[in-house]
Amino acid sequence: MFESTAINSVLAVILTVLVCFVISTLLPGIERKYVHARIQQRIGPLVIAPGIMAPLKFMFKENVEISSPVPRLYKALPIICFIVVLCVFITLTPQAYKIPALSSLVAVVGFLKVEEICYVLMGSLSKSVMSLRMPFPDLVKGGVHLNAQRSFIEDISAKRSLRMITYGSFPLYLALFAPVTAARSIFLGDIVAYQQIHGPFLFTVSGAIAAVVFFIGYMIILNEYPFSIIKAKSDVIEGPYMEYAAKYRSIVYLTRGFFMFVLGCVFSVLFIGIPPSIFSWGILVNIVVALIFVVLMGILSAFSPVFTNRQLLPTILGTTLLGILAIVLGLL
Repeated sequence: MFESTAINSVLAVILTVLVCFVISTLLPGIERKYVHARIQQRIGPLVIAPGIMAPLKFMFKENVEISSPVPRLYKALPIICFIVVLCVFITLTPQAYKIPALSSLVAVVGFLKVEEICYVLMGSLSKSVMSLRMPFPDLVKGGVHLNAQRSFIEDISAKRSLRMITYGSFPLYLALFAPVTAARSIFLGDIVAYQQIHGPFLFTVSGAIAAVVFFIGYMIILNEYPFSIIKAKSDVIEGPYMEYAAKYRSIVYLTRGFFMFVLGCVFSVLFIGIPPSIFSWGILVNIVVALIFVVLMGILSAFSPVFTNRQLLPTILGTTLLGILAIVLGLL
């Protein structure tokens, strides 16, 4: 009996992952076709182009020799990112609530931090040919730099990624812990059960403020305009993704779409109390929330330039204060 229940739970998780992953491949296309293209008054790509056709195209491209001190680790990082996002999603499913170590908010935060650290490693381990003529702090005509090492575009991106890990994504984690103040528990099962009894946390004053903070953190952790400082086209071009080609870039594309959907599911669980499950009509809520976040992000990013530190620091500080306010109101 126990073995049968375990098998059913595993099958339920696998089916949920497959269905949600397929849906997630459409999210980048929806953002670019129905949001960016409409705002910029152009036709835009096919909906299936960014999330399905592009990864398939890159799968069959010829790979390149990567200039990296640790090429195998650098190539493995996109795969690690995808696995981490998958682990976050599995943690959100109702079947995972029976495993305390996996079903706590601490596990979700831990997985998200690993995903952020991967960007630092990507930038640190990549040495692209695009950086060969960078003038600083190299030996430049008219200036001598003793014992100087060549600077790379990806190094700049890695430093920015480290900065974003230090304080940039702080608002997101404050928003994640805001529902804990209402449920008085860090376990996802308890947070969901509390909302099923008392109503969604989103419809409280604390929840509404935390939802705004979550959305800002959502854009920050997805490195989307105006918070795309680690891969700003104006100076670092593709940043940590510079040297990824062929199947590795394909995994990067697939991971981004899936990450959009998973973050929407995180919001659904913590703020509405509906976990993703293919055997529940609540999965429609997860899909709608993911779509709403993608549309809102597309609208904001379409009108926003890349923030420099002058705009980034006040924005993050103000959002952090809102997150603290949401937690305090929840405690009161």
